[in-house]
Amino acid sequence: MSAPAHPYAAPTAVPEPRRSMVVCGVIGMAVMAAIDEIVFHQILHWHHFYDRSTFGVRLLSDGLLHTGELLALVAGFFLYADLRRRRALSSAHAWAGFFLGLGIFQLFDGIVDHKLLRVHQIRYGVDVTPYDWAWNLGGLALLLIGLALAVRAARRGQRDRPTS
Repeated sequence: MSAPAHPYAAPTAVPEPRRSMVVCGVIGMAVMAAIDEIVFHQILHWHHFYDRSTFGVRLLSDGLLHTGELLALVAGFFLYADLRRRRALSSAHAWAGFFLGLGIFQLFDGIVDHKLLRVHQIRYGVDVTPYDWAWNLGGLALLLIGLALAVRAARRGQRDRPTS
């Protein structure tokens, strides 16, 4: 007689590429937000999330950003663990989503927060042009890596699918 399966274990492994990509995209955005907040806000003191008010509001905005990034990271890892538990994780799509999330956050921050809304700049008291170029080109590079990985994962998925 065989041992009963764990009550929460998935009986069959059915990969979920789209969910894998979205879940790891959330994790990627949270990781890039954490890198931005830790490096540029806390270590270098170059800016706060919202620099157009009092010092107290600046610190509060950093705290709210940190809270949002941690909530996204925890939620993302719970969803990731669920995919793993059900053996539904598509690693190729997960890596694509992670890099897409990194790039999306960085480009959104660089274009929307820095230039359109002007809630903060990368740095003050210097010519921000090289910083803007570096930040946005870095975000674009991460986004392109994610897109290349997504295309490769989709092609691999097409190749692995049984024909009817």
